[in-house]
Amino acid sequence: MLMKQLFARKSLSVLLKDMEGDQRLKRVLGPVTLTALGVGAVIGAGIFVATGSAANHVAGPALMVSYMVAGMTCIFAALCYAEFASMAPVAGSAYTYAYTTMGELFAWIIGWDLVLEYAVGAATVANGWSGYFQSVLAKFNIVIPKVVSQATVIYDPKAGEFVLTGAWFNLPAVVISLIVTAILVKGISESAGFNAVMVLVKVIAVLFVILVGAFYIAPENWTPFAPYGWTGLSFFGIPVAGQTDPSGQPVGMLAGAAIIFFAYIGFDSVSTHAEEAKNPQRDVPIGIIASLVICTVLYIAVVAVLTGMVKYDKIDVNAGVSSAFKAAGLPWAEFIIASAGVAGITSVLLVMMLSAPRVFLAMARDGLVPKAFFADIHPKFQTPWRSTILIGLFVSFLSGFLPIDALLHLTNIGTLFAFVIVCGAVLIMRKTNPGANRPFRCPLVPIVPILGIACCLMLMFSLPAANWWRLFAWLGLGLVIYFCYGRNHSILGKELRQGPPVA
Repeated sequence: MLMKQLFARKSLSVLLKDMEGDQRLKRVLGPVTLTALGVGAVIGAGIFVATGSAANHVAGPALMVSYMVAGMTCIFAALCYAEFASMAPVAGSAYTYAYTTMGELFAWIIGWDLVLEYAVGAATVANGWSGYFQSVLAKFNIVIPKVVSQATVIYDPKAGEFVLTGAWFNLPAVVISLIVTAILVKGISESAGFNAVMVLVKVIAVLFVILVGAFYIAPENWTPFAPYGWTGLSFFGIPVAGQTDPSGQPVGMLAGAAIIFFAYIGFDSVSTHAEEAKNPQRDVPIGIIASLVICTVLYIAVVAVLTGMVKYDKIDVNAGVSSAFKAAGLPWAEFIIASAGVAGITSVLLVMMLSAPRVFLAMARDGLVPKAFFADIHPKFQTPWRSTILIGLFVSFLSGFLPIDALLHLTNIGTLFAFVIVCGAVLIMRKTNPGANRPFRCPLVPIVPILGIACCLMLMFSLPAANWWRLFAWLGLGLVIYFCYGRNHSILGKELRQGPPVA
C-alpha cells in the first residue's frame, strides 16, 4: 500500500474538477500582466553586476553566446511549462504537473524544491536590495548605521567559517520584505500593478544602457571573442573539458552559461499564477514565452554593449555597467543604473514571494501540508493570506539575520531540477493522456523535452559538487516532513487506504 501511494497519480479529470471549487483565486491577469510578472522575476540588478564578473573571469565577449545557450535551455523548458499550464490552469506549477504524471512522492519533492527556490531566492534578493538601496542613499549622503545595515552573521569563504558582523540585523532587507508581504496580501491586482511600475522603470533603464552605450562601442574590444574557449564543462565539480582558472574552476562559454543561468531563474513563476489568469489556456503560454524571449534579447544586448565599451579583462567586476559609463564620460548614468537596480530587485522579490504561497496552496489542497492554514483564501482579498504572511516572515528572518550566500546556489540547482521534471512530465502525459485537450502544444515532441532534459542536466552537473549535497540535505528534510505528516494526511492516500466504495 505504501509504494502504491508513493507513486499514485492525480488524474487530469480530478484536477480539472477541483478547479470548480469555491476557494479559488481571482482571475484578473491578462497576457501583458503575466509577461510583466515574468520579466519582473527574471531581470534584476544582476544584469548590471553579474554580467561584468562573468565576462571578465569566465567567458569574455563570448558571454553573449552563453546567454543564448542558457536562454535556449530555458526555451525548451518554457514550451513544456506552457503545454501543462494550458492543460491544467491551477496554482502549483511543476508540483501539479508532477502529481498528474509521476505520482505523489515526486510531486512532494518538486513542491518542496519550489518552495526552496522561491523563499531562499527571495531572501537572497532582499539582501541584495538592501545593498543597492544603501548605495542610492549614499549618493545623497545618507548612511544607515552599521548595526542595522547588514546581517548578523556572514560566511567568510577564505576562513571557511561563520563570523559575527557586529550588526543587530539588516533593517532595509527586513522592511522591504514586510512591505512586499503587505502588498501581496492586499491582492493580486495591486501586486501586479506595483510590479508593472517596477518593470517599466528597469526596462527603460536597460534600454537606456543599450541605446546610449551602443554609441561608445569599439569593435576591437570583441577580439578575441572567446578568450577562455568555447567549453568549460565539469562533472560534480571536476573539470572534464576546456580551460580552468587558477582555483581549478572551469572557464569558457559553456561554463559561463552554467554560471549566468541564475539570471533566468523566475520565468517559470508565471505558471504558478495560471489560476489567476483571465484566459489561462492562451495567456499563460504567451506570458511564459514572451517574457523569456524579451529577457534573453535584453541580456545579450547588454553584454554586447558592455564588452564593446570596455575590454573584457578591464571590466569592473563589482559594477561593470556603471563603471563603463563613467569611463565613457557619463558619470550621471550611474544614478540611473542604481535606481533601476533598486526597482529591478524589488520586482524580483515581489514575484518570488508571490509564487511560494501558491505552491503551498496547491500542496494544501491535496492534504500534504495543513489545509486550514495554507489553503485559507482571504474572503475579501482572495489571496492565500496566511501562507503569504508566513513566507514574508521567513524571508524577513533569513535576509535580516543570516548569511544567504551559501544557499544562493540552491535556487539554481533546484530550478534546473524542476525543469527536468516538467520536461519529463510532458513526455509521460503525451503517453498516458494522448487525447487530452491541449490548447497549447509543445512543438517537436519528443525532441524538445529531451533537449530540455539534456541541457538542464548538463548545467546541473557543471555546478560544484557542494550544491548537490545541499540539495540532497534540503530534500532529505522534506522527505522527513512528508513521511511524518504529508503521507498520512494526503487526500489521495486516504482514498487509496479506504478502497473503492461498497455497492
